[in-house]
Amino acid sequence: MAVTGMNGGFRQLPGLLLAWYDEHKRRLPWRDDPSAYHVWVSEIMLQQTRASAVIPYYERFLAALPDIKALAEAPEELLLKLWEGLGYYSRVRNMAKAARQVLEDYGGELPPEPERLCKLAGIGSYTAAAISSFAFGRKTPAVDGNLLRVFARLTDFAENIRTPAAKRLAAAFFDEIFPDSRPGDMNQALMDLGAKVCLPNGAPQCADCPLAELCLAKKAGRETLLPVMPAKKTRPSEERTVFVIRTADNVLLRRRPRKGLLAGLYEFPNEKGTFTKEDACSYCKNLGLSPVSVRVLPAAKHVFTHLEWKMTGFEICVAEDAAANFTAIADLKERIPLPSAFAVYTKAVMEGLKN
Repeated sequence: MAVTGMNGGFRQLPGLLLAWYDEHKRRLPWRDDPSAYHVWVSEIMLQQTRASAVIPYYERFLAALPDIKALAEAPEELLLKLWEGLGYYSRVRNMAKAARQVLEDYGGELPPEPERLCKLAGIGSYTAAAISSFAFGRKTPAVDGNLLRVFARLTDFAENIRTPAAKRLAAAFFDEIFPDSRPGDMNQALMDLGAKVCLPNGAPQCADCPLAELCLAKKAGRETLLPVMPAKKTRPSEERTVFVIRTADNVLLRRRPRKGLLAGLYEFPNEKGTFTKEDACSYCKNLGLSPVSVRVLPAAKHVFTHLEWKMTGFEICVAEDAAANFTAIADLKERIPLPSAFAVYTKAVMEGLKN
């Protein structure tokens, strides 16, 4: 399907959209000082996370690691702790690797060209375009899910929007209509339009859209049917039992393997399957520990990209003399990175310490 921009009647789009953006744009801290480093950090954090949820992580990360050199030299445990709760921990490891590449190859400054940015660890075409556009003012459409959705509705694109061919068409469409001035704001405006107005799941707010008169899907009455998305694959689930084995001030942790799911992170001991109280006591004894009391903890669920954990949990208190190989609970808050998958059980530990 051929899609054109300026020749398709979208000449008014930049002016309409930028006027709307100037009045309605989201106030986000990385927009206040859009240096290449700030844009990079924010864009990696924003992958699969809402902007409002990212803000405290972004501010904490920059307070600890204010520049590329600090990121390159940061110990892994600090990186993982700063990333705790965002998930996808390989992203922050890749950021540190890329920071070292930047120090070695580019004198500590991110390059402006998308082609060179794409050669850095963890930076793909979208992130490269965002950095190039927001930080350096390059006319480079940053085609993410928001832009793809806006493109599909504006042009009445009725094919699968997730194919490489569709992404190329969207990039070409936006490239043709992007103005020479304010290309970064144009990208941000399209993202805000997708986040606030041209919403997913068949719920566009057309009455609030500055581009409603140009939208071909709206004219055809198909705005709620687009974009066309591929069918979701069934995500397998796994039953797991989590063991919070503790004394008054300490808790037993273990570290996950360096490769695979949640690689290198700390966790509470856990096993596949659903255990009973008696099973939990036996598990503890097999570790050479003597249970003093056992309490059932709330069930929890965590969804990974390709897997879902359904968890049951037990808090098992053991004698104080068991704490030699344990971790101080106070360190969980300040130093030890624990995945958000265990958030329910981390909370239980903290509340136990408080009480």
